Amino acid sequence: MGAVTELVNKQAVADAFSRAAISYENAAQLQRDVGEELLALAAPYLKDAGNLVVDAGCGTGYFSRHWKAQGKKVIALDLSSGMLDRARELDSADEYVPGDIERLPFADNSVDICFSNLAVQWCNALPRALEEMHRVTRNGGLVLFSTLAEGSLNELAAAWMKVDGRRHVNQFLTPDKIAEACAPYRHEVTFSDHVAEFPDVMSLMRSLKGIGATHIKNGRLGGLGGRERLQLLEKHYVRRDGILPLNYRLVYGILQVEELIPR
Repeated sequence: MGAVTELVNKQAVADAFSRAAISYENAAQLQRDVGEELLALAAPYLKDAGNLVVDAGCGTGYFSRHWKAQGKKVIALDLSSGMLDRARELDSADEYVPGDIERLPFADNSVDICFSNLAVQWCNALPRALEEMHRVTRNGGLVLFSTLAEGSLNELAAAWMKVDGRRHVNQFLTPDKIAEACAPYRHEVTFSDHVAEFPDVMSLMRSLKGIGATHIKNGRLGGLGGRERLQLLEKHYVRRDGILPLNYRLVYGILQVEELIPR
């Protein structure tokens, strides 16, 4: 999670995702696509990985339901009470636990798979998040995570800079920093780019708001902005063939849990 340069206001994050809980299931196509790719990359490792799964940052439980359908026992964990409530309404897991990935409320070596899809970028320190997920996973188990790297949302940040000289977009860790956070563990990290396309700024901003991913600054979450500001944003956003592109620099991590590599 140390994907941002400022300390993250965890309550503000939780509140934003709680507000988005109802719309999230329909808005979160990117999250589903990324999670499916993470599972595909992890498939060779999953045969003997065990039965107890923690879905850390479960959202509305889409992947909790996937694991449950595979016959796993699933613990759904999220910082947002609204997301957990929605996951419970959808019968997503066997247990529902409020919690922070940087302070997981589980014993050492107590789960078989710790799965976290596009959640650790909301943490203050990615090394801490990985350390916690590794701690609670037994030897022979797996930590599977996806996140965003530097280069994500750059088109939006550039347009905002032209409007008022501010990014209005969280800054994400460089690939080198992400690799460094994984270095103590036996790991495989894959990077790829995904470009989403939108007809206008309003639909782009609503897509971010619909999944709770609005910008955090000084402990407050940014809204859509006033009409005039959005018109300026539309004016300065660089189009490609008439479409507004928005790049996501995606990271997929697989940690095979065993004794730590000596430094």
